Amino acid sequence: MRESAAERHDRLLDLVRERGSARVSDLASLLGVSPVTARRDVEDLAVRGLLDRVHGSVSWPRDATPAPAAAPGPGAAGPGGGMVLGMLAPSATYYFAEVIRGAHEAAARAGARLILRISDYRPEEDHARTEGLLAAGAEGMLVAPGWRRPGDPAAFGDWITSLPVPTVLLERQPAAGSPLDALDRVCSDHRHGVLLAVRHLVGLGHGAPLLMARADSPTAVAVRSGYEEALSVLKLRAPQDVIDSVPAELAPDGFEDAVLALRDAVTSGVATAALIHNDVDAIQVVQRLAELGVRVPEDLALIAYDDEVAALADTPLTAVAPPKREVGRHATELLVERLAQARGTGGAAPRRHLSLLPELRVRSSCGAPLG
Repeated sequence: MRESAAERHDRLLDLVRERGSARVSDLASLLGVSPVTARRDVEDLAVRGLLDRVHGSVSWPRDATPAPAAAPGPGAAGPGGGMVLGMLAPSATYYFAEVIRGAHEAAARAGARLILRISDYRPEEDHARTEGLLAAGAEGMLVAPGWRRPGDPAAFGDWITSLPVPTVLLERQPAAGSPLDALDRVCSDHRHGVLLAVRHLVGLGHGAPLLMARADSPTAVAVRSGYEEALSVLKLRAPQDVIDSVPAELAPDGFEDAVLALRDAVTSGVATAALIHNDVDAIQVVQRLAELGVRVPEDLALIAYDDEVAALADTPLTAVAPPKREVGRHATELLVERLAQARGTGGAAPRRHLSLLPELRVRSSCGAPLG
């Protein structure tokens, strides 16, 4: 199986951790990739604050504790007695780049070392990657499983409750009453984010907005359920069924069908507003709609969900922004607190489910005054 970019990034980070610093040309040789690929990977990781880059070399960030020459066993303390925190994330790009950055910053402030594994949204590999973190000395775990479908928590989640170290779930909400529901967790309240968007569009004089959304991630599922709840709270009826969205680069025909369905809803007067998850899709939708004669915001008021690149669109997109960096920060602080309790330096405390509220960033695409 061909190695994904996320897996290659994971190996690159491991190499730099082990050495403290390395030349990009040496990393290319060790990774078995071209120098161009290695430079591109290094630039990507440096932009996200996961590496420092200077004059053809890279080093572990200055505010993080470098790895020891030999990895300690499970439960061992990091250099200088600092805590070692393991983090499993489904991706090191896009949404989770900010979550990782927040966790890294909080770990550095606490004098802890954060080590990372990426699952590339393959939940069947989550357990093995977490075992790798434990073998590398992780005393506590931040876990964002690579779930993509509604059945994934049941199929690929039981192992999390058996981890031998304190564990905090990130951006994942298991079924109420399930064993995973008893774990500490820190999440964005996506239902609140959707309600902000729907209420804003209705406040501008629109009827219930259409929803165009993916169905391939926990965030997408939460946005869909949040949409139903928002309409119920505001006593609105959906103008038509949710339009299923797919990535344009992976399924161009499916993407075109989704855009045409939205175009038809606008031109027929069914809807004058829409919420689109996510903002990469939203930018491509706006571009294609313009080619089909539908203008944003003149013909369609639009809000995107995620706010990763929404502000960079030709017509800057109003967007719901989950507090991604704060999720990583609060989850890490909670894990450090749990580890302090386990070391006997703090009293026991109840488990916590912490929900952080997204915000609505108003730009041009909804037709509202900027503010």
